[in-house]
Amino acid sequence: MVPNYSCTKKKVVGFIGDHYSLTTLPVARLLGIYPYSQDKIICMGVTKPTDKLNTFSDSKLEISYGATDTFLSDRSLFPSFFRTVPNDYTTYSIICHFLHYFGWTWVGIISSDDDTGDTETSLLRNLLTSHEICVDFVIKSELGRYGKKSIPDNEILMEKNIKIIKKSSAQIIITCGTISSATMIFFSKIMNVTHDRIFILNPTFYSQIVNMKNYPQVFNLSFLFDLNPVKIPNLESYLNHFQILKNPKDMILEDFLIGLFRCLTGKKEKDERFSRLFNIRLHKCNITHLFDKYLHNCLSLAHGNSFQMYLAVRSLATALHNMDNTRGHQSTDPQIHQQTKKVHRFLKTMTCPTKSGTETKCFNDKGEKESSYVIYNDILIMKANATLSVVGSYSLSDINGLEFSISTKDIRWKNNAKNAPRSQCSTSCEPGQRKVATSSIHFCCYDCAPCSAGETSNVTDSENCMKCPEDAWSSENRTFCISKKIEYLSYSEDIISVAFSCLSFFFCILTTLIFAIFVSHRDTPIVRANNKNLSFVLLVSIMLSFLCVFLFLGRSVDITCMLRQICTGLLLSISISSLLAKTITVYIAFKATKPGSVWRTWTGVKLPNCVLLICSSVQVAICMSWVTLCSPFQELDTQSYTEKIIVQCNEGSDLWFYSVLGYMGILAAVSFITAFLARTLPDSFNEAKYITFSMLVFCSVWIAMIPAYLSTKGKYMVAVEIFAILTSNAGLLGCIFFPKCYVILLKPELNTRSHVLGK
Repeated sequence: MVPNYSCTKKKVVGFIGDHYSLTTLPVARLLGIYPYSQDKIICMGVTKPTDKLNTFSDSKLEISYGATDTFLSDRSLFPSFFRTVPNDYTTYSIICHFLHYFGWTWVGIISSDDDTGDTETSLLRNLLTSHEICVDFVIKSELGRYGKKSIPDNEILMEKNIKIIKKSSAQIIITCGTISSATMIFFSKIMNVTHDRIFILNPTFYSQIVNMKNYPQVFNLSFLFDLNPVKIPNLESYLNHFQILKNPKDMILEDFLIGLFRCLTGKKEKDERFSRLFNIRLHKCNITHLFDKYLHNCLSLAHGNSFQMYLAVRSLATALHNMDNTRGHQSTDPQIHQQTKKVHRFLKTMTCPTKSGTETKCFNDKGEKESSYVIYNDILIMKANATLSVVGSYSLSDINGLEFSISTKDIRWKNNAKNAPRSQCSTSCEPGQRKVATSSIHFCCYDCAPCSAGETSNVTDSENCMKCPEDAWSSENRTFCISKKIEYLSYSEDIISVAFSCLSFFFCILTTLIFAIFVSHRDTPIVRANNKNLSFVLLVSIMLSFLCVFLFLGRSVDITCMLRQICTGLLLSISISSLLAKTITVYIAFKATKPGSVWRTWTGVKLPNCVLLICSSVQVAICMSWVTLCSPFQELDTQSYTEKIIVQCNEGSDLWFYSVLGYMGILAAVSFITAFLARTLPDSFNEAKYITFSMLVFCSVWIAMIPAYLSTKGKYMVAVEIFAILTSNAGLLGCIFFPKCYVILLKPELNTRSHVLGK
């Protein structure tokens, strides 16, 4: 229904309004079905004829100055709908970003009990979820019902809502939907439980600033979002000269004054109708005085959405004017003539004034006015006066970049707080902790758990802990990663390495001296006994074994990993093979002394040389196969210890490693048994006795080494093997050669053939 419209008069040009989405949507749908011809403008229920335009048709145009429903942005359904305000999506996106800026993730919602409230609540909840903000409660103000205190159900429901708000820990409450005097009644009933809560008021609330004077406990120091106010040109001059008594027959103005000031009109029938319809009591009043005061408030607060209303009228009037000027040109182009029949095409190219005085494009591709926002905080309502303090601003171009201007130092908080209140379901998880889901349906409600060892988090409310790299470990408070210490037998940091180096060098020098003594006394009986060449081979292999210790020290690389086990295994096998050959030589030599003994054919240097060569060749074959098939290599052990990385050698194959040790053990066992059997042979200097004892020391060391080797890790495992190498070789050197050096150097009278073969 169109007020003041008559089908018999001139036709409608377009529609301006309405303020609410609830009433705008049905009109917009109707205009999409029934086209109106363009000869008249219907504005706020007043018909204004357009004298010059009476022939254009087929336009379905509507310009709203307050409808914000996002559904109206669909150009396929509403191609000729325009509005001078942004849609709800833009407004609530800005509010969500504002909440996220202060870390408020736990909020409540109070909405009107109508389609607009339901639509905006659904949109707001979706946007809040996308910004990781949870809604604790949604309460409907149920317009028009709470004013009827006689209804028991309303009182019960009101008590229930008060308990919900009182129980909630949300310090932030967002309003949405339609705002009216009935909504203000609802706020009056929840005043006692919301005096310490901060309200986020949408732009619709700006029209109710005057009514807020009754509820200062609720609205003082809250945040009000509104479009950036722009002064209407010449409005102040017009209102200053406006006199209400000059328009006594203006019926709409009269109705407006009744609703605003509740004044009697002097028309009994009309006064009774208004009192009954709106359930209000009218009284006598000085309309002129009250209206002048009201106009003063309009000028001081740029009251309501007056600029948006002005812009709607101006836009349509300007578009019609431009279209009329275009039709006035004598153009024969039929395409131009068809374009001038669509008023909205002129609206698309229009420019509108801004607060800075410049002109900008009025409507975007969705037919909406792109406006900037301001954030009011210091809403001080004292003695019926309301003052606003701007603390921030948004512009639509800033949304995508999440940039806005805000002065936190100018914000005043409730209860004289110095900082922003905390509005979260759970306590924030500190760095070094992570969120753990609870049984709550809200993802904002969670517990905090410390990060596991080896994981860190360096931000507040971390969803997950980040695992440290393999070469790092978490700090004690789990906030950052610390580089792991690299562990190996270092020459500069470990005293063990220095000790082993000194021992190895000492024994190597000692072996060299003994070798020199044996070379200088190579023709003496005690050196020639039991094959001096085998003694030389044994001394060289022992000396090289001592030098092999340096392959185990320092940071290992692939080549040292490959050489250390192979060289050690080969040299020890050569040493044991030499002792085995010596033992066999002694045993055969004494057996061959009997007349006609078959052992005479085995005497000489060939047999011991063959024993040495064959026994050593087997170990060579094992080592070559090991290197060829599964060569040892360097690796970093990052798993055994949390705070350090072990630089170690991977043997490549445990089978080949233990094959080398096993074969060496077999040689040692055979040498021990053979020497033990030959220990009682009649000789003044029977070397088999010393070989027996040396093999006993050798076997004891390596048997004890195996469990110790398997039970340790890192540099201590390497130290165990080095200790076994030094001890076993020192045992061989001491047991075999120290007695002979004693005779050569200190008892030369015993170094004679007669004494050696005395028995």
